[in-house]
Amino acid sequence: MLALLTILTALAAAQPPAPNWPAIEEETMRHYQTLLRFDTSDPPGRELPAVEYIKKVLDAEGIQNEVLALEAHRPNIVARIKGNGKKRPLLIMGHTDVVNVDPKKWTFPPFGAVRNGGYVYGRGTVDDKDNLVACLMMMLMIKRMNVKLDRDVIFLAESGEEGTVRVGIGFMVKEHFDKIDAEYCFAEGGGGIRTGGKLHHISISTAEKIPYALKLVARGPAGHGSRPLKTNAVVHLAQAVANVANWQPPMRLNDTTRTYFERLATVSTPEEAARYNNIVNPDRTAAIQQYFAEKEPGHNSMIRTSISPNIIQAGYRVNVIPSEAVATLDVRALPDENLPAFVEQVRKVVNDPAVEVVREGRDTRPQALPSRLDSEAFKAIEAAVKRVYSGVVTLPTMQTGATDMAYLRAKGIQCYGVGPATDSEDGPKGFGAHSDQERILESELHRFIKFHWDIVLGVAAAK
Repeated sequence: MLALLTILTALAAAQPPAPNWPAIEEETMRHYQTLLRFDTSDPPGRELPAVEYIKKVLDAEGIQNEVLALEAHRPNIVARIKGNGKKRPLLIMGHTDVVNVDPKKWTFPPFGAVRNGGYVYGRGTVDDKDNLVACLMMMLMIKRMNVKLDRDVIFLAESGEEGTVRVGIGFMVKEHFDKIDAEYCFAEGGGGIRTGGKLHHISISTAEKIPYALKLVARGPAGHGSRPLKTNAVVHLAQAVANVANWQPPMRLNDTTRTYFERLATVSTPEEAARYNNIVNPDRTAAIQQYFAEKEPGHNSMIRTSISPNIIQAGYRVNVIPSEAVATLDVRALPDENLPAFVEQVRKVVNDPAVEVVREGRDTRPQALPSRLDSEAFKAIEAAVKRVYSGVVTLPTMQTGATDMAYLRAKGIQCYGVGPATDSEDGPKGFGAHSDQERILESELHRFIKFHWDIVLGVAAAK
């Protein structure tokens, strides 16, 4: 009995006390609203006040931190709570910048952090000051509760994610990687999906496509518009754009997308499940892929390198046949895409000597393979989903967009995108990320804080 009591006492001492969640929620909202009220629009980049605030909060708790900047007005801040060193660190990350706004289109002030009807409205509510405040709260809770750690926990609040990565993750990886080097990283890129108020699944980003840009440049002799020419550059460009748009690059699944469709089928209608379960069935895949292209463009993009013609430039007056016409293509490549070979294939699809296919520069991301689904971190995430989100399915997801996790994956860090639950109806109504009425449910923000706490402890707390 005495031995058993000794063991139980030791186990109890090793467990951190349960957080005072009502107090945590009040403090979370206070920090969250303060961060939302900083206009950190990128461009031009106004992250300094947000970083100064975060530093003040960390300093007050005695948490080691350092401000690092390529440009003084666009700094990053790194904080660290040391563990016992048994395992490599855990990095948690959020970005301080947000996309621009047109204030005239907002019902509530975009930087007002207005609470109304159970929601918080403002630019950055779901991209990405939800993750930012979650990371800040993790550091405060770990320090105050004296959580014993097998890993250092590192918090990076980065600038420039929305379009100026050279001052943020690019600068940190190139100049200060030793300060953020970790085995695992939790950052933006995931979240729950609610439909009709009911949670359907939790999406965890374990891979992402890589953005590139191509230009189609058609050339021909200029001439008078009253005498149409078969060599008209606009006509050649139009046909080239049509050829590319009608082309479906080959489907290619990876561990993330294969598992995604397998698990999605388990929570879908019988008709939907039949599609997801037969995506590689030779007898059905062509019809399913065509259905995705017409009805589920997100899924269509997840299974292949995609091309979207988004900009066309030609001519300067109605009665002049232009000598040049240009189309810019948004290419989102699978993580393992051989881009030179892909560009050559585009040339074959265009099939016109009058049209040149040119690689165009853009703010891209490094190529990186998907993060593992059998890692300690992903297992901790799945366990936390069961506890915090009542056992809904966890879907590993390949994002069709881009995040700064690509820079970390390319350096060997296993990265997982997380986020709060949002309503599937919000996007079409204009309440989603980058919209003119961006918002978050207060209840889901607080549930996300609990989830984040669970996964951080699941990976970093001393066992």
